[in-house]
Amino acid sequence: MNSTWRTILAAGAVGFIAALSSVAPASANPDAPPTPDEIDAYVQDAVDASGLPGVSIVVTYEDTIVRAAGYGHDSNGDAVTADTPMRTASLSKAFTATAVMRLVDEGAIALDEPVTDQLPEFRMADKRYRDITVRHLLNQTSGLTENPDSVDIVDLEDATSLAEMVERLGDDRLSTDPGSDWAYCNVNYDLAARLVEVVTGLSFDEYMERYLFGPLGMNGSANSDEDVPVADGHNSVFGVWVSRAERAVSLNSTGSGSVITTANDLGRWLISQGGHDDPLISDESRSTMQSSSDVHKYGMGWGVYDTDHGRELVHSGNLYTYNAVAILLPDTGYGIAVMSNGAPIVDDTYAIGMALAELTRGETPEPLSSDRLLYDLILAALAVGALILGVLGAVRSRRWATRRAGLAWWRVGLRFLPSIGALAFFAAFPDLISLLIRRTALWDHMTYFAASLTYMVAAWALAGALVLSARSWALWTGRATG
Repeated sequence: MNSTWRTILAAGAVGFIAALSSVAPASANPDAPPTPDEIDAYVQDAVDASGLPGVSIVVTYEDTIVRAAGYGHDSNGDAVTADTPMRTASLSKAFTATAVMRLVDEGAIALDEPVTDQLPEFRMADKRYRDITVRHLLNQTSGLTENPDSVDIVDLEDATSLAEMVERLGDDRLSTDPGSDWAYCNVNYDLAARLVEVVTGLSFDEYMERYLFGPLGMNGSANSDEDVPVADGHNSVFGVWVSRAERAVSLNSTGSGSVITTANDLGRWLISQGGHDDPLISDESRSTMQSSSDVHKYGMGWGVYDTDHGRELVHSGNLYTYNAVAILLPDTGYGIAVMSNGAPIVDDTYAIGMALAELTRGETPEPLSSDRLLYDLILAALAVGALILGVLGAVRSRRWATRRAGLAWWRVGLRFLPSIGALAFFAAFPDLISLLIRRTALWDHMTYFAASLTYMVAAWALAGALVLSARSWALWTGRATG
């Protein structure tokens, strides 16, 4: 799961209710970088305001960890600390890109040569796949998309290895010519991880441990929860945090979203990505990773943005029960990461991360204003309201039918349209979301971070079904007895 479709869906859900508000700094003092106490004070207030069950953060400056800490608790009730394992989701992509670029530095992988020359098992039902280069994969410009007419994501979820995942691409197609457009697609980075396996003869997990985590001293990190157990995360359901296991898939280790790490370890990673301590890759490769492609402001595992405050490298990570964000500020030497074991429909880790970036500029960010609870309660009210209307409609169905006795069938039929519409909307809900976000959304996807929205839509469908059946029965029995 990645930040793009989560962001779009969150915006759509909020559109049911209200417009999102922005946060602006109140003051600035660039000569006063944040102290650990200032960081703690802001994050603790933000955790209290958001209600997130557990959060861990790290702020680095050049080759130093300024502050790594945890707040709140995990699903076992244990305190979250700087050494609590967290799922990072798509923050993993920068790890995978670094693994590939390390092999590029060694001459083992050719960045601008076709993937098929280096990964012969890769085949697709679209001759354009032969033009996909390794650079295209890492820049997300391969032409692969998670649209139903391109990659069958449901089919890939049954794969039990990266090799099998590549094999299952054999009947899939591209949405655009390689290099011509950008589309966020996890398959790009899973292909890159398989390339690492084929080139090195090591499993991707083993390569990551031996050549990334190990050299950086990231002893609490792994590319699979089989190696580093992690507590269940949480979803917000009508304002209540519910502990849930992460959504199960057959492939537990990928190149797109499997990294589990701690705040302390992630600090070491940010320092390395900033070119300090052990950068793992050459300056040229690091610059390549952190530069936009020709068609989009996405580098390789980093979004690249030129802002009024200077250059910012940002990537969000969104799973079904965990959220994360990483930020590098090359002009000032700071790095920031925020991880949470709660995944509501609106991601607050990004807002917290950007506020910490303000602190590094000597600014005083506005307190976090999280609308999670408000949105959840409004959705709960809409769900309860729908059920009440459904029950009232069913109770009054006999009176409703009596008043419409003798009317033309089509006039009576028009009265059923709201109920039929609610049922039709519910039936098509995942397809409508897929159309909105241009990626495949399944029913069980919608019952995690979007649970409140999904259950609200289900309540309206249930109310519609109740009214439709009660009124139909009243009309039928009324005419039969009449």
